Amino acid sequence: MTDLHPVRRALLSVSDKTGLIELGQALTARGVELLSTGGTAKALREAGLEVKDVSDVTGFPEMMDGRVKTLHPMVHGGLLALRDNDAHVAAMNEHGIGAIDLLVVNLYPFEAALARGAGYDEMIENIDIGGPAMIRAASKNHLFVNVVTDVEDYDALLAELDANDGQTTYAFRQRLSQIAYARTAAYDAAVSTWMAGAIGEETPRRRAFAGEVKQTLRYGENSHQKAAFYTDGSNRPGVATAVQLQGKELSYNNINDTDAAYELVAEFDPAESAAVAIIKHANPCGVAKGASLVEAYQKAFDCDRTSAFGGIVALNQPLDAATAAKIVEIFTEVVIAPGASDEAKEIFAAKKNLRLLLTDALPDPRAPITAYKQVAGGVLVQDKDVGYVGLDDLKVVTKKAPTDEQLQDLLFAWKVAKHVKSNAIVYVKDNATVGVGAGQMSRLDSANVAAAKAGRMAAELGLDESLAKGSAVASDAFFPFADGLLEAAAAGGTCVIQPGGSMRDDEVIAAADEAGLAMVFTGMRHFRH
Repeated sequence: MTDLHPVRRALLSVSDKTGLIELGQALTARGVELLSTGGTAKALREAGLEVKDVSDVTGFPEMMDGRVKTLHPMVHGGLLALRDNDAHVAAMNEHGIGAIDLLVVNLYPFEAALARGAGYDEMIENIDIGGPAMIRAASKNHLFVNVVTDVEDYDALLAELDANDGQTTYAFRQRLSQIAYARTAAYDAAVSTWMAGAIGEETPRRRAFAGEVKQTLRYGENSHQKAAFYTDGSNRPGVATAVQLQGKELSYNNINDTDAAYELVAEFDPAESAAVAIIKHANPCGVAKGASLVEAYQKAFDCDRTSAFGGIVALNQPLDAATAAKIVEIFTEVVIAPGASDEAKEIFAAKKNLRLLLTDALPDPRAPITAYKQVAGGVLVQDKDVGYVGLDDLKVVTKKAPTDEQLQDLLFAWKVAKHVKSNAIVYVKDNATVGVGAGQMSRLDSANVAAAKAGRMAAELGLDESLAKGSAVASDAFFPFADGLLEAAAAGGTCVIQPGGSMRDDEVIAAADEAGLAMVFTGMRHFRH
């Protein structure tokens, strides 16, 4: 048979009415008969279009609050019949089943109900039944039937009809079918994931993953890797929901680093103080709080000016002109913030390659999220690390207790260490990082790296002693030996925060006492691999 197949009869049943009238008008102008249901039929009629109710075709009214309307052989026979199969054609003729050449369906807004926090009963009513059934039927029969599930494909459909004198090609129908199956898969994934959470099933026997492509990327981490950016519909404030005001397209690494930066800066309440995080290769190279954003930025920048070049800057308050002017003094890849003043936007506009991303809010650092990591043959699934430690959670284990000022720096360092790749050692002084050791194979190495950075930066700033002198030190996991702790002390650390729990805790505590350090245990670690 020919690759081309005409579209003479279409069934339209949509929740999202965007573009519906224009589509109906375009199809009618091309001689296509319209079938429809409920609110869709009403909208088409009100626009002056001739449309036949599905209930007139099936001989059954919509019933049970609309739960039953398209589940009928007159509909599914019209979608599933093979036009080149004599037995199928005979069955259609015998039962008066008309062929349906085009199905346009978008599903009940389950994901939207989920996003706004709808209750259990409302979520159940937003589970579409007839829509997915029709989509799967039409998709299976793509040899003859076109199925459109996304509003953005309306124009492509009409262009295809115009290019082929009211017909569509097999390749076009195949592409629509793939899109449709992906849509129902994503829909079922959303339903099953929601229900697992609703009934408290933490490790369901089967777990479905879904996403919608937001951006096809030029390449992945390296130029020989293909990549794309998919969103999960969760609407968490961040790189996925941000509006890009200027700058070239984000890369794979830009997206990854921007996410890391914004998740880190969100740890600091904007109502308490301004905060800035500068990220390079998913690790913080400078984090600080200040009385203003520009002060916080300068303190963060002065932690590691070398690494800050070409980095990602995240702010916990709207970008202002003074901070914008400071940021553009060096090359910066991306800035992300919960808003920006007009003056700040004007300053950035002169830097055409600088990407500016704006969000409506900061992500909630304590909101439960599921995190995924692919390994060979499977996927690791866990809760995102939203662990929180406050003053009341700290246990002083040394003879010397930290001062109030030291406790503030210790808690600041602890928040930063949570976002540093393990093994992580972070030096902090006056609510600003002064040395960060990330991703080393031993805690001693991380302490050395952080100390070296603090010393090098002090020299660059023309200071007589290391920035780490008098600092608070955070370790993301316990010190297995006293060597890492003593290295931090030698660098100038005066107090330490760590989880504790080592077999050698007593030795480490004794070493801290001998070195005159104050140390607190959190009882919680923050490995980040």
